[in-house]
Amino acid sequence: MPCFAETTLFDMDEIRDASTLAVEVIKDWHVVEGNPPTRQKCVTIRVGEAWEGQEYRVPLRMVVPVDCKAKGFHLTTDYEEPEVLKNDARISSLDAALIAGGVGLVQTTIGGEPRDFREGLSRRFIETLNPHYAVQYWGWPATIMRAVTAAYAEKDHFEKGKVAASGGSKHGSSPTVSLISDERITALYSEVGTISDSPIRLCDRKAWDALEADNKRFFEKVEKGEIRLEREKEFYTGFIGGTFGSNYNYEALEAGHSWDDIRKLALEMADYIFVTRNMDQLRERGVEMLFDPTTHDFNSYSILQAAQNFPRIPTYYQPNGGHGQELHHAAQENDNLPAFILGHFFDDLEPMLEPPSISHEISDDKLLVTVRFEDGPKAESGRIWWIYDRGSEASAAFLWQRIGEDHWSDMKFDAEQEAWTAEIKIDKHAASHIDFFSNHGRVVKYKSRSFNTYLSSPYTRVYLEP
Repeated sequence: MPCFAETTLFDMDEIRDASTLAVEVIKDWHVVEGNPPTRQKCVTIRVGEAWEGQEYRVPLRMVVPVDCKAKGFHLTTDYEEPEVLKNDARISSLDAALIAGGVGLVQTTIGGEPRDFREGLSRRFIETLNPHYAVQYWGWPATIMRAVTAAYAEKDHFEKGKVAASGGSKHGSSPTVSLISDERITALYSEVGTISDSPIRLCDRKAWDALEADNKRFFEKVEKGEIRLEREKEFYTGFIGGTFGSNYNYEALEAGHSWDDIRKLALEMADYIFVTRNMDQLRERGVEMLFDPTTHDFNSYSILQAAQNFPRIPTYYQPNGGHGQELHHAAQENDNLPAFILGHFFDDLEPMLEPPSISHEISDDKLLVTVRFEDGPKAESGRIWWIYDRGSEASAAFLWQRIGEDHWSDMKFDAEQEAWTAEIKIDKHAASHIDFFSNHGRVVKYKSRSFNTYLSSPYTRVYLEP
C-alpha cells in the first residue's frame, strides 16, 4: 500500500554536498585540440541511493576553455549511451561560441540506465508510489542537480555563473523539476516538455472518466471505419495522460492502490514539476525560459491549459510536431535553441521576441484575429494556423486530428494598429469550435551570425455558436 515520502522530494543540502559525489575519474583534465581547443574531464559521480544498498551513478563530462576558468555552463543530458561520455566531446558551433565566450559545458545522461536498474526502480515505485523510486520524479532531476554540484566542485576550472539547461522530451522535462528546486540553474530551454498542470495531469476522477469516454467513442469510430489511424493504436493511448512522464495509473490500480492514492501523489508532486505553479519564485530569481511543446505531442499535451492561464510564458508551437510526428509542410525552420542559450549568457546578442497578446472577434462567417507585440522588439513576420473541432485534451482524438494542409496563412501587418492580423473563414454550422495560434519570426544577430527565431501567440480555443 502507499508509502509516500514523509520528507520533501529533494534534500537540497545533500544534493549540494560535493563530499558525497564519490567521483571516479575516467580521464582527468587534459587539453583537446580543436577550434577552439578545450580542457576536458570525464568522470562518474554518485547521484544518491536508488534503494537500500543500490547506488545510483552516472557519467559526467566537463569542458572548459583552455586559457581561463569557465564562468557558468550549458548543461545537457541527451546522451542515452553512457559510454559516449567517457570520450572527448565533439564541439558544435553553439559549444564553440560558448567556450570562446568563457562559458563551460557540462554533459551527463538520463535515460541510459541499465534495464535491470530501471526495472528495479519501477517495481518499487508501483508497489509503494514513493516518488523517490520514480526516475522522472527523483532520479533524473537529481542527476541534473548533482551534475551542477560536481562542476562547481572543480574550483580550478569553474567559477559561479549562469547555468542554462536544455533538451527535448525527458531531457527537457527533467530540467524543469531541477530548475524549480535548484536556484543555481538560471535558464531552461525545453522542447516537448511539460509546462502546466491540468485536471488530467492531477488525476481528477471526473476528468479521467470523460477522457476514457472520449477515447471509447473515438475507437468505436475507428472500428466502424469512420476514422483511419495513421499510427498504431498504442501511440494514441499508451503514453498520454501521465501526470509527469508515462501514465502509470493503470499499473498502480492493478497493484492494489486506489484512485485517491494516485491523485494524492499527483497533488504532492505538482509543486515540484510544473513551472506554472512556481512562477512567482522563478520570476523573483530572474529565470529565463523558452518552451517548445509542439502542438501534437503525447508528453506536452496541456498546451491549451498553459496558454489560457499563463500567456506570458515564452512559447513556440511547431505545427503538427511531436514525438514521431511529421511537421506541417508550411512549418518554418528555427534557430531558437542556439539563440536562446547565447542570449542568456551574452549581452551582445540582439533580444528575441517577448510573448504577444492575442484577441479575436467573430464577424459573420469570419474569425478576425489580432496579435500585438506590446513589449520588447517587434516581429518581422506572422503566420497563423488553425484546426476545427479538435478532441479534448489528452484524448486519442487530440493527437489524431492534425492541422489541415490548407489551414494556415501568412498574416498581414497593420501599421496603423501596430498589429498582425488575419481572417479565417468559418462555418459555424459545420464546426463547434476552432483552435488557433500564430508564429512570429525575428532575425537576431550575434557577432557575425544570424539566427531565425520564432515565438507564438497563446494557443486559443473559441467555441462557435450556430
